[in-house]
Amino acid sequence: MSIQIVSPNTNVELHLPDGRVLSGQRGTQVGEFLAQVKDDFSAPIVAAIINNQIHELTFPVEIESLCQPVTMDTADGARIYRRSLVFLLELVFAELFPKGKLNIDHSVSSGGFYCEVTGREALTQEELGLLKVHMQKLVAEDRPFIRKEVPIQEAIEYFKQRGYEDKLRLLKYRSKDYLTLYSFNGQMDYMHGYMVPSTGYLKWFDLKLVNGGFLIQFPRRHAPTRLEPMGNYPKLLSTFRQYGDWLKTLNIDNVGALNDAIEAGRADEIVLVSEALHEQNFADVAQQIVQKKARIILIAGPTSSGKTTSSRRLAIQLLARGISPYPLELDHYFVDREKNPVDENGQPDFEIIDALDLARLAQDLEKLISGEKVHLPRFNFKTGRGEEGDVVQLQAGQPIILEGIHGMNPRLISDRWADSAFRVYVSALTQLNLDRHNRVSTTDTRLIRRIVRDARERGYSAQATISRWESVRRGEKRHIFPYQENADVMFNSALVFELAALKGAAEPLLRQVPHHVPEYIEARRLLAFLEWFLPLDISLIPANSIVLEFLGGSSLKDFKIWRG
Repeated sequence: MSIQIVSPNTNVELHLPDGRVLSGQRGTQVGEFLAQVKDDFSAPIVAAIINNQIHELTFPVEIESLCQPVTMDTADGARIYRRSLVFLLELVFAELFPKGKLNIDHSVSSGGFYCEVTGREALTQEELGLLKVHMQKLVAEDRPFIRKEVPIQEAIEYFKQRGYEDKLRLLKYRSKDYLTLYSFNGQMDYMHGYMVPSTGYLKWFDLKLVNGGFLIQFPRRHAPTRLEPMGNYPKLLSTFRQYGDWLKTLNIDNVGALNDAIEAGRADEIVLVSEALHEQNFADVAQQIVQKKARIILIAGPTSSGKTTSSRRLAIQLLARGISPYPLELDHYFVDREKNPVDENGQPDFEIIDALDLARLAQDLEKLISGEKVHLPRFNFKTGRGEEGDVVQLQAGQPIILEGIHGMNPRLISDRWADSAFRVYVSALTQLNLDRHNRVSTTDTRLIRRIVRDARERGYSAQATISRWESVRRGEKRHIFPYQENADVMFNSALVFELAALKGAAEPLLRQVPHHVPEYIEARRLLAFLEWFLPLDISLIPANSIVLEFLGGSSLKDFKIWRG
């Protein structure tokens, strides 16, 4: 074989996952390459993974590369679309209503962000219509977003002139000497993450007045070019608002304010007040259970929501009121493996409610509540079959506590006992955002919790946990979220300081994810997010805190209700 030194070829090749190769002039933006095949993908392309690094579509291709288009029906693609839409919204809002401040608050399940306006009265329907029309006009014009890196001091001076106190607080703790800003029509902002190249990509959105603010709707991943009907989630909204009130009590409404408190030596105060608010909530829920004289207490929530600690702290509150709930373990009601339903791929689906022997559960609940002796089942996970377990007889009025993902599903218990049940939905519904325009995802909080716990308890790497996350999320969307409004009470397990506490354990795990694996992109994203937090001394955290369910050292780890 002959090896020669030659001049660089003026063209480069881009290799797609399906084996096709695109060739074009060196330095051409990846978006121009992908425009040739954009109709061949499941959803609009908004970015690209080039040699296992995610890039915007404006990225110039200088060398032969592997390229995976990022579409709106992927997690990264959905985030890019939503972030870009928020950027467009805030720019148009600032132009039309210069005296007001726009706050991107929390997400809604039907696809959207709830937005609040401060500094002026709430928007009227006419003003919201004007905002929407102006945004649509810019989308039709397909105007570019300009990305540039500026020295950190220059960014600070810009935001100081604009009066963006939240961004100034955040940038005080920036470890890098530069910041990536996006500009449009003479205005600039920091957006945490990647963006689409221009306004023309942002075709699918709507604005609707709701609950004193307004909702900006966007497509969900499973239908990336269609808006879903706006759902009604009063309990979820109330829980978010309660957390917002907590943040006001603590005088911490963004990450910069949390960092200020930690740096000022107020970490112990933040921890103690946050935990006191949690304990107050547990006491309130326990009192509601007592007042209802509930016979069945159902606790459900998505993964890493803190269900285990929440159920034990709630049980302790009930014990303090002279009530000893009997913990009935749903895991022992699995059907034998050969009878387990299968999913669309023919694999056993252990998360579907029909994986439980609902008839046996109904029969046992009936007898337990009636005061009869019951021979409970015990599921043998090695053999995949049910066996005979303990013989149990409850005392008069003794409630049963059931914890599991199907707790809000009305099929779990019979209609006969529905009115005697009290349902508690637990999730980490954080509202502590980076700043007014960059929100913190509740899903990210739970993923970081799970990465830390999986490494400590199961020996899983961060790569392994991230690789399973999409499957976990799919199960939640099918089996948990559709029933969350059935709860009598929603308990927000988020703690304002927790990401500062989890940072020290999570970062080393995320840094171990190898560069060549698909999970590397997600690990990098989470690391970039955690960079904004100052670390918190975990010795300040009380032993029964929900955070210690993930960090380890919880005094409730081996807590069991006496079954006399």
